[in-house]
Order: sequence, then C-alpha cells, then structure tokens
Amino acid sequence: MADTNTMRAEESSLSSWAGPYVTEMLGRGQALAGLPYQAYMGPLTAGPSELQTQAFQGLGALNIPTAAQTTYDPASFTAAGAAQQYMSPYLQAALEPQIAEAQRQAEIQRVQTASRLGRAGAYGGGRQAIMEAEGQRNLLRNLADITGRGYQTAFEQAQQQFNAEQARQMAAAGQAQRYGLDVLGAQRTGGELQRAIEQQGIGADIAQFEQERDYPYKQVQFMQSLLQGLPLETQSYTYYEPSGLQSLAAGGRDILSILDLLSGRA
Repeated sequence: MADTNTMRAEESSLSSWAGPYVTEMLGRGQALAGLPYQAYMGPLTAGPSELQTQAFQGLGALNIPTAAQTTYDPASFTAAGAAQQYMSPYLQAALEPQIAEAQRQAEIQRVQTASRLGRAGAYGGGRQAIMEAEGQRNLLRNLADITGRGYQTAFEQAQQQFNAEQARQMAAAGQAQRYGLDVLGAQRTGGELQRAIEQQGIGADIAQFEQERDYPYKQVQFMQSLLQGLPLETQSYTYYEPSGLQSLAAGGRDILSILDLLSGRA
C-alpha cells in the first residue's frame, strides 16, 4: 500500500443565511465610505459680542496717568516764601481793618480829651501834652497787641491751609495712582478675555483641520468595523499528502506527456 500522510484543514466562510444581508450592508458601507468630506462652512466660534467690542474699544481709549499726576512731592511750610505766601492774604484781610479801627478809636479819644481840656481852659498846656502822649502810647501798645495776635493767628491758619492743600495734593496723587492701576487691571482683564476669544477660534480651526485630515483614516476604520462580528461558519477538510514514490511517478508521467507533445503523439 502506498505511503501517504493524512492532513486536516479548517476554513471559515460567511454563514449562508446572512449572505444577502451582509453583502448589501458592505455595499452600502463602501458607498458611504467613498463619499467626499462635507465641510461645515459656517462660523466655528461666536466671537466677541457687540457689547464686548464696545468695552474693548473703551478700555483701549483709557489713558494711563502721567508721572506728574501720580507723583507727590511734599513741600515744607517753613521754606522760604511758603509761610509768607499763606499768611499774607490773612494779614491783609484781618489786620488792616483792626489797625484802622484802633487808630480811629484813638483819634476819637484824643478829640474828646482835647474838647474837655478846652472847656476847662487847659487846652494847649502841659496836661494836654501828657494826655496825648499817654493816648499815643496806648495806641502803640494796642497796635502791637493786634499785630502780635494777628501774626500768630495768621501763622496758625496759614499752616492749616498749607497742610490741607498738601493733603489734597497727596490724595490726588494717590487717586491718580489707583486710577492708573485700575486702568491697567481693566485692560489686562479685557486683554485676557480677547485672548481667550481668539484662542477659542484658533482651537476650533485646528479641530476642523484635524477632522478633515483624519477623515480618510476614519473611513478606513469604518470599513474595517463593518467586517467585525460577521456570522462565520467553520468547515473542516481532510486531504492526503502523496508519498515520495507517488510524487516521483506523477513527475514521470508529466515528463512523458511533455515528450509526447514534442513528438506529436499527443
């Protein structure tokens, strides 16, 4: 008996009951996969609103305070001319009327004294001279007192006025500094919002580009997914592998057949 080897093989094929359905499904899937990419042509992001645009324009128009507006340089009240500058208006407004009134009262007193001396027959004598000298001395003392008190009050009020103006200047400089910081803060916040809006648009453009770029690859994946999970049947086959002598005999027969063809004896 010839020496042969028995071989087994298995083959999977589509189940006969699902053939029509699968064939139609694969055909439709292939047709869908072959369709061109349909791009969305509308806007990808909303962009800034009208109110946001107005706010951005307003922020851009804000001016930062200058160095002179934000700098406070304190002055000294005792500096040359500073005290006099603040005291002079008070002295002129307060002292002059008081001095004039004191002189007027002294003159009234002198006239009344002269009238009394005249009625007494002592006008023009030594007594009158003494009384006028005493009146002049009292006037000078009164004027000195008025001037002293006036200068003291003028100095105190001038110093208060000076300090009040210095405080206003310092407050104005501080307010300008805060305003400048507020402007910078508002502009920074607005800039961050503008950047976020622009970044959103860039991100949407990149996503759209990647979607178009990856479309062919996704179609291939789609086609591959149609082949997954198909109902398959497995069939087994048995065949015999010829022995060496059988292969040699078959080869000899092939050679004889070739010789017959060449000699015309086919």
